[in-house]
Amino acid sequence: MQMPKASEADKERFRAAMPAEPGIVVKPMFGNLGAFVNGNMFAGLFGPIIGVRLSEADRAELEASEQTVPLGPEERPMGGYVGLPEVWNAEGDGDVARAQVWVAKAYSHVASLPPKEPKAAKARPAKN
Repeated sequence: MQMPKASEADKERFRAAMPAEPGIVVKPMFGNLGAFVNGNMFAGLFGPIIGVRLSEADRAELEASEQTVPLGPEERPMGGYVGLPEVWNAEGDGDVARAQVWVAKAYSHVASLPPKEPKAAKARPAKN
């Protein structure tokens, strides 16, 4: 499975699409970026594609009005996420304002979910 890497311009566009809300954490993920609130990812970058996790109603509205794409590898897209239209993600021609609307909706939806519990640290075997 080939993992596309986001360019620096893609990463800047992704950061520019984030809402100005407290508690958002943007961190690297496999050469791309993920945006989290309360430990849950609400937006991700996969190569040049920004993907969002929307409510069922918002996802249906977006898919009915725009040509969305799957988020993630073609053979195994991420369930629950939808990639924003590729034309919005075109380097130099991206439509950050339109992406911001849907990223904000994703943030609102995911922020309403229960916080993700941190995983317990794995016990390390004792050194002899």
